[in-house]
Amino acid sequence: MAFAVGLTGGIGSGKTTVANLFAAQGAGLVDADEISRRLTAPAQPAVAEIARKFGAQFIAADGSLDRTRMRNLVFTNATARKDLEAILHPLVRQESTRQIVASTAPYVIVVVPLLIESGARGRMDRILVVDCAPEIQISRVMGRSGLSRSEVLAIIAAQASRRQRLSEADDVIHNDDGLEMLSAQVNPLHLRYLGLATNG
Repeated sequence: MAFAVGLTGGIGSGKTTVANLFAAQGAGLVDADEISRRLTAPAQPAVAEIARKFGAQFIAADGSLDRTRMRNLVFTNATARKDLEAILHPLVRQESTRQIVASTAPYVIVVVPLLIESGARGRMDRILVVDCAPEIQISRVMGRSGLSRSEVLAIIAAQASRRQRLSEADDVIHNDDGLEMLSAQVNPLHLRYLGLATNG
């Protein structure tokens, strides 16, 4: 199986941007959110299971998961969040593992927003955390999603704390200063991961 780097960070920290920079260097890319979106598309087995557990009102007219309605529920109801995770996390893990095994890249960046929360840490060879100041995080999410400050704070509160993530990190990328500073941090880590993958 390919050398796997678990990439995580809070909402709005810049995980996708960082992952794409690694991919541009030749790393493989596995995105748990993208897998989750595919699993909750029309006619997917997870959708039927979600409808059974939560009710048909959480399924959109096209047969996919109503992500907005579900998000509003799970970020205010911890039991509902755990129920949804119990349905999706095993399926996401299974598909993530399949993609890692199938990858022919020298190493794979596995983007898992809930890496710390989901207990997926043990399947990764290394943990990379993308970090930024909380106010930057909040303003980014508000700017791109149209959510209110209180909605963003509720999402942040439902995730692992910044301290928890940093305590689990093998490597940290600071994303407070734009793309140039990101690239300057990604390049040496790319070389490090190539070395670890080759010698591991």
